[in-house]
Amino acid sequence: MFMGEYMHSLDAKGRVILPADFRAELGVSFIITKGLDKCLFLYAQPEWDALAAKLRQLPLAKPEARALVRFFFAGARTLECDKQGRFLVPANLRNYAGIQLRQDVVLTGADNRIEVWSRDQWSQYTEEVEPDVTAIAASLAGLGI
Repeated sequence: MFMGEYMHSLDAKGRVILPADFRAELGVSFIITKGLDKCLFLYAQPEWDALAAKLRQLPLAKPEARALVRFFFAGARTLECDKQGRFLVPANLRNYAGIQLRQDVVLTGADNRIEVWSRDQWSQYTEEVEPDVTAIAASLAGLGI
């Protein structure tokens, strides 16, 4: 399970340090892809395989299903960390998430995945959502939360 919030800078080559707490659980190679809310998702291979299996079950005849499959798979890449614990964030994914070279990024644990946010997007997101967490939790009460 991935937990915690870490801030690191993207270097001039588009690399960012993966926190040591995340490295062991993520594995040697992992998947990066577009995430929801304009962030990026990092998945360990078994978690990616589970998500891919669920996406394969969606009905191909539904446009929404095709759009979701394209969203997750078109930008996906398999990555590995270098000896310094850094991974390269591909340019197309940096553009999607609004991440600039030499900018701070926030890596957050989100249970079965890691999310990578531009610092500005993360700040905006937390300002909008955190005040409403009590209302959000109440709306999900029927799910046993």
